[in-house]
Amino acid sequence: MANYAVDANILKPYLPRHTELDYRDGTCYISLVGFMFLNTRLKGIKIPFHTNFEEVNLRFYVRFKEAVEWKRGTVFIKEIVPKPAVTFVANSVYGEKYDRPMKHEWSEDSNSQTISYEWKKKNWNTIKVVADKQPLDLIADSEASFIAVQHWGLSKGRNQTTSKYSVEHPAWQMYKTKEAYIDVDFEDNYGPAFKFLNDEAPTCVFLVEGSDVL
Repeated sequence: MANYAVDANILKPYLPRHTELDYRDGTCYISLVGFMFLNTRLKGIKIPFHTNFEEVNLRFYVRFKEAVEWKRGTVFIKEIVPKPAVTFVANSVYGEKYDRPMKHEWSEDSNSQTISYEWKKKNWNTIKVVADKQPLDLIADSEASFIAVQHWGLSKGRNQTTSKYSVEHPAWQMYKTKEAYIDVDFEDNYGPAFKFLNDEAPTCVFLVEGSDVL
């Protein structure tokens, strides 16, 4: 997860209805996230040859109120996967924004683990992290916890509707980052509004241990 502090005005056009931007200590974040889907089902159904695959997404963070309770969630600007059937179903059923070909690599030695994700539009894009092998608990109220601990996914649907779904999983752990490499054409992938990220350094990059998600 490569995380950037951004001007809130850039994200306001992507806000679903009845949500507002979520801040930590006055900072608005956007994240470039790479991960693996394993044993995947869409609405409970396995699609043959489409259960294990990569994804890279660009996302930001919002909150919304239900009754008297504020809830926090993630809004996806775009989600990139390599499988055409997943793309079709996700676009049609969930209203998500899936896309194109990609690949990943994972390796480790006695001291480190290295994970990279690559995907191609006009050129190949890369996000890569070298991290410790020993996991650490997320610290409550930390920057990493604010970004990684999200229990709702939202999208700005057709006709200005808001789609949302809950995400339940055990508490995740993280690995301390040793090195990070990001070679991404944000304008080519996400549009002119995000061109500025080509020249921005992330505020933090970290690797999180995933889990089963319901």
